Amino acid sequence: MQRESQLTFFEYMVLSVLSEETGHEMQMSALAARTAASLSRLSHVAGRLEKRGLLVRNRLPGAGRRTSAVLTHAGLEAVISAAPGHVAAVREYLIDHLDPSQLAALESIGSAVRAAVAGESTVASSPA
Repeated sequence: MQRESQLTFFEYMVLSVLSEETGHEMQMSALAARTAASLSRLSHVAGRLEKRGLLVRNRLPGAGRRTSAVLTHAGLEAVISAAPGHVAAVREYLIDHLDPSQLAALESIGSAVRAAVAGESTVASSPA
């Protein structure tokens, strides 16, 4: 991915998450949670992406040091351009090697993780 799109996987994740948000904007702390990164790691990467013109950071009004990240037009073009290669790599290295029951398990795990990130309770009883 990095060779073809000049984006690391984490940079792609950041841009991809922003591309899915209304207005292509998200508070940095929420973006860190969605990408499973520390705020410090995200800030470092956001700085690199900002220098490349792929996102901008804006200080949010109010108390505290809240900042939002906003995907630029160039950032949206970069993530759209990188997406086919990302999808092809996921298929080649993961999806194509799983049978239907493994795919179903992966879907179930993904749904549980997505719900946890969204703050939804999906506590399932585990076998003892």
